[in-house]
Amino acid sequence: MSERLERAGRRFARLATRAVVARPALWRLFRRPLRAQFDRLAPVWEGRRSTESFAPVDAALARLAQPPRRILDLGTGTGLAARLLAERFPAAEIVGVDVSPEMVAEARRMRPPALAGRVEFETADAAKLPFGDGHFDLVVLLNMIPFFDELARVTEPGGMVVIASSRGSETPIYVPEEVLRERLARVGFSNVEELAAGVGTAVVARRAGS
Repeated sequence: MSERLERAGRRFARLATRAVVARPALWRLFRRPLRAQFDRLAPVWEGRRSTESFAPVDAALARLAQPPRRILDLGTGTGLAARLLAERFPAAEIVGVDVSPEMVAEARRMRPPALAGRVEFETADAAKLPFGDGHFDLVVLLNMIPFFDELARVTEPGGMVVIASSRGSETPIYVPEEVLRERLARVGFSNVEELAAGVGTAVVARRAGS
């Protein structure tokens, strides 16, 4: 892909993020072109990621009071975060979800056989997830547009959400910390903490309840 097309893709991702966070109903306009964009990137995406991009998530996970049992990795891409989560929490079941079928296909292809029993990948829309209420005790988003109502719905009372940007405000899919704090509080999350690690940033929050 040419550098010009990559720049255009990053600009479009940032535009979509701002629009959808401000007005979630606009997702219906952006979903198809974003899905097509990430389908095209799927064959080369893993080569552009590194474990360093996981640094803000790793720092946020250090704030957890106990190991999670069921983890949702939203916007999993080729599954790097899901695989790293599996290494960190060897007793947890993990589901990686992405709107791009090609990304999910790559994630399944790259999943080590040893993880096949407890790390699954599904094609799904983060605005309407195919999971029951309160199904997960940890939800992780790395460089992913947050749909706050769905985050609250699928996170169990007392469960945690981590929203991270691998390059901070330079990340194309980026939501400022003050916006995350306000929107998470609106849907019932508390104890919101902002942190930085490497060149990235993250917000970790707890859903109110037992």
